[in-house]
Amino acid sequence: MSAVLQETQQLIDNADNAPSRQQFAIRAYDAPLGAEVLGLDLSRPLSDDDFARLHRAHLDHHVLVFRDQQITPAQQVAFSRRFGPLQIHVLRQFQLASDPEVLVISNIRENGQPIGLGDAGHFWHSDLSYKETPSLGSMLHAQELPEEGGDTLFANQHTAWDSLPDYLKRAVEGLTAEHSYLARYEDLRKRNPWRPALTQAQIDEVKPVVHPVVRTHPETGRKALFVSEHFTTRIVGLPEDASRGLLAALFDHGTRPEHIYRHRWQPQDMVFWDNRSLMHLAAGCPEHQRRKLYRTTIEGDVPF
Repeated sequence: MSAVLQETQQLIDNADNAPSRQQFAIRAYDAPLGAEVLGLDLSRPLSDDDFARLHRAHLDHHVLVFRDQQITPAQQVAFSRRFGPLQIHVLRQFQLASDPEVLVISNIRENGQPIGLGDAGHFWHSDLSYKETPSLGSMLHAQELPEEGGDTLFANQHTAWDSLPDYLKRAVEGLTAEHSYLARYEDLRKRNPWRPALTQAQIDEVKPVVHPVVRTHPETGRKALFVSEHFTTRIVGLPEDASRGLLAALFDHGTRPEHIYRHRWQPQDMVFWDNRSLMHLAAGCPEHQRRKLYRTTIEGDVPF
């Protein structure tokens, strides 16, 4: 076969193997954020056109909910990687053995030992804000759900900034804040003794970082508050009392009801949120009811 014929045949084979487009709809929620993606099967490879449409919807709505997704952890990892490199959580003892990019979020114990991070999301936060390159977004896939409770709340930090009183906008203009993974770690260990003690290597991996109090979304250009009660320890350059008072005002404003969407989980839900735009909080569930979800986290960029 000539080189031209070989090249033509290769183009035909590639076209035959290319992902086909799927018919799906995107329905915005009657909430300050969030949309449901209807009719999309994430177990199938996405075409470039379908991916571009999802990408746009994610920027527009900040949270996308995919119902009844019968996918494997490997498929979740593959879908997550379409958006960028994945980040590995410092608590590697809770990563999925078959797919280390997956962090197990669970209150289940086997042989007396926790299989996952059971108190994830106890305080309002943006995932991995304590890293030099915080997360672009996170995906959480439901495996086992409790009969009651277990909701996740998301707070829109763009609308929080937009509605911030002018005097507070002026007060935070140009300020930076320190973020630390260790900020609440020992408090959480006292509440949940099974939360593991960190090794020195793990502590060295999560050294405090400094980010703008107000960040600009790298893809949309919108401003958002970027502080949280979980990881933000202080505002750089302010006296301790002033820092504490200003952060308390920002935390209170950023989590008011008018900024919040409450997600009530259904079996096999996959939820994808933008950590550059939102904070989130786990509402909790009764300890005796099993809960397990798989999380992947996509690397973002340095906030500005």
